Amino acid sequence: MDNKASHEARTYNHIPTMNNLKTKKPNSPNNTPSRWSTLWTYSIMSAIALLMLFPLLWLLSTSLKSPTENIFQFPPQLWPQQPTLENFIKVWQTNPFGRYLFNSTLIAGLTVSINVLFCALAAYPLARLKFRGREAILITIVSTIMIPFQIVMIPLYILTVQLGLKNSYLGVIFPGLASAFGIFLLRQAFLAVPKELEEAARIDGCTELGIWWHVMIPAIKPALVTLGIFVFIGSWSDFLWPLLVLDRPEYYTLPLGVANLAGTFSLDWRLVAAGSIISIVPVLGLFLLLQKYIVPTETAAGVKG
Repeated sequence: MDNKASHEARTYNHIPTMNNLKTKKPNSPNNTPSRWSTLWTYSIMSAIALLMLFPLLWLLSTSLKSPTENIFQFPPQLWPQQPTLENFIKVWQTNPFGRYLFNSTLIAGLTVSINVLFCALAAYPLARLKFRGREAILITIVSTIMIPFQIVMIPLYILTVQLGLKNSYLGVIFPGLASAFGIFLLRQAFLAVPKELEEAARIDGCTELGIWWHVMIPAIKPALVTLGIFVFIGSWSDFLWPLLVLDRPEYYTLPLGVANLAGTFSLDWRLVAAGSIISIVPVLGLFLLLQKYIVPTETAAGVKG
C-alpha cells in the first residue's frame, strides 16, 4: 500500500496545475514572429497616418510663414524659419470672420439638432414597430442614398425660393433636415437594443413615445453622437448649397468666407491657409471632445438573466 501511495503521489506531482500553466512563458523563438508582425503593422499604420496628416501640416506651415519666405521653394520647407501670426491677424481684421464663424456654428448646430431628431423619429418605427409596407418604405428611403445631390439641387433650389427661404439660415439648413443615411444608421442601432428593455418599459406603462425617449434614445447614444459628428462636418464644410442660396455677405459661412480671400487678397496663399485653419480648428476640437462617446455601449447589461 505504501508503494502504491508513493507512486500516486509522484504521478500527481507531475500533473501541471493552472498556476504552472499561467506562469509558463512561451519560448522566445516562437514569440519573435508575433513581435515582428506587430512592429510591421504599427509601422504601416504610422506611415498612413503621417501621409494623411501631411496636407494639414503643410497648411499650418503655410499659414505661419512670413511674406519674405517662399512657400513654393524646392526642396520644400515644412516648418517656417520665422513663424508669425500676422496672417491670422490680417485675415481676422480685414474680413468679418467672426460673423462667418457665428453663421457656420449656428447653421451646423441647428442642422445637427433637427437632423438627429427627425432621423431618430423616423428610424424608430422602421426598427421596432410592425406595420404594413415597412420594408417598402425602408427600401425607398435607403435607395435615395444613391441619388447624387447635383440631381436634386435644382428642384431644391426652386422649392427654397418659392418658400421664401433664400438668404436665410433656414434656407441653408433646409436640405439637411433629414438624411437617408441617418435614418438607416439609427435604425440599425435601434435593432441592436434588447427587446427586454422595451418590454419592461411597456409593462411599466410607458407609451411608444416614452419608450423612444426614455429607453431607446439613451441606449443608442453612441450612434446619435456618430451621426451628429457626420452631419456637423458635412454642414460645416458645405460650399455648394450656401453658394446657391446666399447672396448677402452677412449670411456667409466660413467656406464662402475662405473663398472670398482668393479675390480679396489676389490669391495670397498664406492668408488663404490662415483662413482655412480658422475653419478647421472647430471641427477638430469637436471631434476630440466627442470621440470618447463614439464607443458602443453594452445595452444588454441592463437585462438580467
